[in-house]
Amino acid sequence: MELMTRWTDDRMDDLKHQVDDLGRRMDEGFAELRQEINRTQEMIVGLHTEINGLHAEVNGLHAHISRLSVMLAVAVIGLVAAQTGFILTQL
Repeated sequence: MELMTRWTDDRMDDLKHQVDDLGRRMDEGFAELRQEINRTQEMIVGLHTEINGLHAEVNGLHAHISRLSVMLAVAVIGLVAAQTGFILTQL
């Protein structure tokens, strides 16, 4: 009884085809992964741009709120001064 199995040409060809098929599937899989990575990177760049735009809008709103706060403080001070003047003229 022979202990080693003989590798016939047909078995070697079959193994070669299996290895070739495995290599092809790996190449396809890596190509798909590269495409997905590229799409993800493009999405990240788009999100980064959108975040920068939102950051600019928030800065603009902050400037408006700051100006409004100053105007409101000035208006309140003016109102207090006017009411104080009115009260003092009535004494």
